[in-house]
Amino acid sequence: MRKINLIRLLLGGIVAGIVGDVLGYLVDGVLLAPQWSDAMLALYKNEFSTTQIVEFNVIGLVLGIVSILIYVAFRPLFGANWKTAIYAGLTVWVIGVLLPNVSFMIVMELFSKHLTLYTTAGGLVEVVAGVVAGAFLYKDA
Repeated sequence: MRKINLIRLLLGGIVAGIVGDVLGYLVDGVLLAPQWSDAMLALYKNEFSTTQIVEFNVIGLVLGIVSILIYVAFRPLFGANWKTAIYAGLTVWVIGVLLPNVSFMIVMELFSKHLTLYTTAGGLVEVVAGVVAGAFLYKDA
């Protein structure tokens, strides 16, 4: 049984989180900013505050660390390669982005289907790219 390299896991996870956060800013904070603003106003809410943005980024870092932990768990099954990182990224995306977005944004009808589609598709790129970048840094102990 291989030992998990906790330092590399944390380093890869932080990188995965940062990549995801930066891409998330580009998708949701730049490309979809007008749609998010309109959607929040329709709910009688203010636009996102600085505190909320910081909280989203912290959540992104935690998601990055959990993503690399999943990648490490997948390595014995699929090998230590970029395909395994993509499998881990897809797993995290389904659990952490797709299902919550469908539940809260579509089923509860809080946001438009277009906004849900765009932010969920953006989330796919954010998560998978982050996991691939973070996985590149991971090495077993």
